[in-house]
Amino acid sequence: MFKRIFESSLFLSRWLLAPFFLMLAVGLIELLIKAGSHLWEATVHLFASDQANTTLLVLDLIDTTLTGALVVIVMLSVYENFVSKVDAAAHAGWPIWMGAIDFSQLKLKLLSTIVAISAIKLLEAFMDVKHVDDRELLFLVGIHLTFVLSTLVFAVSERLSGHAPADASEEPH
Repeated sequence: MFKRIFESSLFLSRWLLAPFFLMLAVGLIELLIKAGSHLWEATVHLFASDQANTTLLVLDLIDTTLTGALVVIVMLSVYENFVSKVDAAAHAGWPIWMGAIDFSQLKLKLLSTIVAISAIKLLEAFMDVKHVDDRELLFLVGIHLTFVLSTLVFAVSERLSGHAPADASEEPH
């Protein structure tokens, strides 16, 4: 009897993750506000800025968008993998990949997004190379290469272990 109560308590404790998802949603709102503020400031000074600054703004917006997408992927996938299954087919307009992504695919999506964010940060540094010292640039390149290598090693190990990637039709676009 104690074992059953203990196991039931452990199983119910998964719902303690719900506040974390709400906090991530608040973080997503904060990202939106920060990106909107940055865009407003850049728009106000648009005609006074040069092409490089405009490009850096767009790269920053892409970076923020990828970070937001990362938060959404984590919220939805972790909720579905650890808290409760979601019947995506019953909800028109919900992503096809909901219900089809496993934990390995989630990790690969996370790593790929982190590599993309890192690449954008590196590109921003290269575009502003006059104001970035060599040591900082070297660290950025090293960190990016570490992310790329980690992602490749993970993908290869998943492939070798027999975890086939999801069908292309199940991938989010």
